[in-house]
Amino acid sequence: MKHEMIQQLTAEKAMTVRQGCQLLGVSRSGFYAARRRVRQPKTLCGTRVRLRSVFEATGQCYGSRRLCKALAEQGIEMGRYRVRRLMKELRLKPIWKPKFVNTTDSNHNLPVYENVLDRQFEQAEANRAWVSDITYLRTLSGWLYLAMVLDLYSRKIVGWAMAPNMPAELVCTALQIAIAQRRPPPGLIVHSDRGSQYASHE
Repeated sequence: MKHEMIQQLTAEKAMTVRQGCQLLGVSRSGFYAARRRVRQPKTLCGTRVRLRSVFEATGQCYGSRRLCKALAEQGIEMGRYRVRRLMKELRLKPIWKPKFVNTTDSNHNLPVYENVLDRQFEQAEANRAWVSDITYLRTLSGWLYLAMVLDLYSRKIVGWAMAPNMPAELVCTALQIAIAQRRPPPGLIVHSDRGSQYASHE
């Protein structure tokens, strides 16, 4: 408090630093040291930074037990109660995430086609046979479903689409994008699993 008063008095040019220090009984070296401390940025605690980074890297779903193990794997030994206390301090609350459903639902009464591809995964030309499937990805916005179409000749993704759920439109969009980009000739085989999206009317 005294150091702040001296700084204010000297800023207003009411008196010199020397006079202010004498008036308030503060040494000049003490005043300058206090001013340096104020100007220096506060250093971050390494333990807290590591704890937060591990928590973020694990998708914000680890509690104190699992965080202890994750930190130990990185060579940081910390007790569970300390981890719990730091989590409370840093306001790190694990987010419960529902378990994911398998993307393939073959238990349906929709019509399915014969296996025309018959494991002919090596193709001599592009745009003769494509394969398609759905997977899911964890993103900062939550889980997203990704439908992809791959050309067996080049092994390149020729079309894809993403959505927060997996209706038939998702696979249709991926296929439409692939067709628009590659313009395949008649006779193209599109192979997929027998999930409800691929067997749907759409």
